[in-house]
Amino acid sequence: MKILITGSNGLLGQKLVSLLTSESSVELVATSRGENRLRAANYDYESMDITNKEEVKSIIEKHKPKVVINTAAMTNVDECETKKEACWKLNVDAVEYLVDACNEIGAHLVHVSTDFIFDGTKGPLEEDEEPNPVNYYGESKLAAEKLIEEKCESWGIARTVLVYGIAADMSRSNIILWVKKSLENGKEINVVNDQWRTPTLAEDLAMGCYLMAKKKAKGIYHISGKDMLTPYEIAIKTADHFKLDKSLITETDGSKFQQEAKRPPKTGFVIDKAKNELDYDPRSFEGGLSILGEQLKKQQKQE
Repeated sequence: MKILITGSNGLLGQKLVSLLTSESSVELVATSRGENRLRAANYDYESMDITNKEEVKSIIEKHKPKVVINTAAMTNVDECETKKEACWKLNVDAVEYLVDACNEIGAHLVHVSTDFIFDGTKGPLEEDEEPNPVNYYGESKLAAEKLIEEKCESWGIARTVLVYGIAADMSRSNIILWVKKSLENGKEINVVNDQWRTPTLAEDLAMGCYLMAKKKAKGIYHISGKDMLTPYEIAIKTADHFKLDKSLITETDGSKFQQEAKRPPKTGFVIDKAKNELDYDPRSFEGGLSILGEQLKKQQKQE
């Protein structure tokens, strides 16, 4: 099966390249803006700006994949609030170009969405929960979902939550790496205890996307980790795992932080549908930390 992925230079994109190049039944075309950041072999790479309609059309037409997995998006929530035009262009307009290109060649689209389409009044959430975004990032991702449902002939949406992991040449950090680095440097940190999520290991999300692609699964699936945790609990577990001083971690609440975009307090996902229909089986949060720890050791040896 030929699969084309967008955003292959990003965290999820890199994990998908690693996973799909190890699957002998998959012929992979990886696309991202600019040069390829990865060293993996056995796949084609194309520079593709998904906000360029003609580029999207010509590259998808050229390769004629059976499935397109769209991992590209503007995901910096505060930046989406201050750069609304750029956010809409990447998170909505570009999705329309992908939908049109997929329809043209009869490809199935797997699109990655987010828990931030919900208002955070309750959780964990099932797929049929009513969306109600509280920030512009969530609005843009919900608009993309609606567009896909209305216009795409063959589609599946993988919603996810608080993705963490490490990848090559990554400029963005995540909560686990931030906590680890801060504590290693003896820095005191304040972490909120009034938000709840089901953090997702990037490798697990990649597998969820692949399972959806393999089965050409249609409809919406919640693909996340299985443990419902607050950022404070995440920080404590991270400190315990890496044997760092957790007395440096102070519990606080969201009202103490000034951020451009409002965050939904409680989300997290019920993942029964993905488990039952796709055989999706994510690691525990502790299992995810172990994988991250091994990868960081390997990375340090290479440096």
